[in-house]
Amino acid sequence: MFQNRAEGFALALPAAIFAAVIFIVPVIILLSGGMHVNGHWTLSAYTDFFASSLDRLVLWRTLKLGILVTLVAAIIGYASAFAIVSLSPSSRGRMIGIVVLPLMISPVARTYAWLVILGRTGIVNQALMTVGLTDEPIRLLFSQTAVFVGLLQLFLPLMVISLVSALENMPNDVVPAARVLGANWLQIFFKVILPLTREGLVIGGTLVFVGSVTAYITPAILGGSKVLTLVTLLYQRVTIANDLVSASVIALILIVMSFGTNILLRKIATARNRA
Repeated sequence: MFQNRAEGFALALPAAIFAAVIFIVPVIILLSGGMHVNGHWTLSAYTDFFASSLDRLVLWRTLKLGILVTLVAAIIGYASAFAIVSLSPSSRGRMIGIVVLPLMISPVARTYAWLVILGRTGIVNQALMTVGLTDEPIRLLFSQTAVFVGLLQLFLPLMVISLVSALENMPNDVVPAARVLGANWLQIFFKVILPLTREGLVIGGTLVFVGSVTAYITPAILGGSKVLTLVTLLYQRVTIANDLVSASVIALILIVMSFGTNILLRKIATARNRA
């Protein structure tokens, strides 16, 4: 037994070394830049970041957008996933293909499409003026609303696919059994469906949140310089200010947010399942 473990370790060692050299070491070098300033190890870059009102505002805006996009994606995702799994196998495959299709289109093209839709002469403004809700075009672009809509459209398919997979693995008789016992639809969702599909929600929520807070193209195009997020702020610090120390701080915050989101979602799902 010990010999088998030693052989398995020897076989895995080259892959582990490769992963460490290619992935882990560059990340460590990048993150150490925020703590090694002017030849000294210090946390002053982190204190300066949180002391800046602009940096705190951008951090809060990024968190808020990520949370809102994830929550709305989960609501729409569950409704869409229920509709898809209720179809026949052939129709289900076609609907999943339609959901996956946007992922095959460049995010740049998908984001630029919103410039046409949300512009002053776009479809939304034309519809608002047609029904009489406004007399002149309103500014929809370069706002948090535009960034939110763009991020939601960009990452919603990931949530839908995750929830469809989770619902397909759920036993078919649990919902009818709960209804026979007198549970309403709200109780069925929170007491039966949500615990049984928590893994799909955790995966989808992690993908959507991490994608939203780390996206660059959509906030840069739809938000511009008026709606900065952490990633667009990082880009400015590197390309305009040449402030690599501050950029390293932002990179570490993004990494912590990404891993922390997955851990938090798993904790919440586990706690709800035990309850």
